[in-house]
Amino acid sequence: MATHAHTEVSLRRRRSYSSYVMPAVATLLVALLIAWLVVNFVKGPAYFVTIGFIGLTNGALYALVALGYTLVYGILELINFAHGDVFMLGGLFSATMLLSVFHLHAHASTLALVAAIVGSLLVAMAACGILNAAIERVAYRPLRGAPRVAPLITAIGMSFILEDVAIGWKGPGYTAVPSLLPTGPVFSVAGITYTWEKLIVVMITAPVLLLLVWFVKQTRQGKAMRATAQDRDAAAMMGIDVNRTISFTFILAGALAGTGGLVYALYFGQIRYDTGYQIGLIAFTAAVLGGIGNLPGAVLGALLIGFIQSFNEGLLWHAPGSDWTESIVFSILILILVFRPEGLLGERTPEGA
Repeated sequence: MATHAHTEVSLRRRRSYSSYVMPAVATLLVALLIAWLVVNFVKGPAYFVTIGFIGLTNGALYALVALGYTLVYGILELINFAHGDVFMLGGLFSATMLLSVFHLHAHASTLALVAAIVGSLLVAMAACGILNAAIERVAYRPLRGAPRVAPLITAIGMSFILEDVAIGWKGPGYTAVPSLLPTGPVFSVAGITYTWEKLIVVMITAPVLLLLVWFVKQTRQGKAMRATAQDRDAAAMMGIDVNRTISFTFILAGALAGTGGLVYALYFGQIRYDTGYQIGLIAFTAAVLGGIGNLPGAVLGALLIGFIQSFNEGLLWHAPGSDWTESIVFSILILILVFRPEGLLGERTPEGA
């Protein structure tokens, strides 16, 4: 009995120690990060803000992909690792439409450019939505009652299949897209420059993100999605077609991936078979960082990662550099999972408490 009591007291002391030390370490790290940002801002405020605009643009792009992850996880609790590759195929669809169908070139007229972008966007959204729904029907639906590791492995397998499809279609090299977006400054004030190609990316993504949040919160189909996410059996008893709702969710997530693929191809000017793997990992991290299953959380996480990436790669004073970006992003993810597993905006559930 005495030994048991002594062990219990030791465990309590360890828990008490960790409950004080770990938050203190996290607070110190955040304070050091803020101090580093403040010093860089003081050394060059105009340059700091310009780099921040790049982070905003990248974060908006990551948000399009992160929302697809969080939509699917929210309704099925499935991490769809093939989603990044659907995004990659969306970029290849868009590049093909722009170059082979609309025959765009760098000096195309504004009207032709707008028509080509809108047409390519619609095709990419439709193609990726149908592809994503087909993946759900063929690969995920038969495994709904299986242990969670089975659909997870299937998702990884689908990711490799889609990459092989892209290699067979376009080859292992980059598919280049000519510089179609205007690159002149929107404004240049006190050394702060904001260019058109960055604004256009935000102008495409911001309405899509706002429309999605409105759709899920306000429409009948959105309510069916939320009801299915909360309790599939109860939703079915209330007359909701669960299979159709899940398929629609995959279509919606695929459409977002297609939009992201078009924006990426236009902004970065090239895309290849493994782009989805790289961007998908970042977007998945953003979804977890913000609180996977939470739409505003996915957007917040994506913007934070966009800023982290741009500041790390762009700031000049004691920045680790681009080689360390992924290490920094995933280190932050680990810290979030340790201190707040539900993410920044996620809600703590009884299972995770």
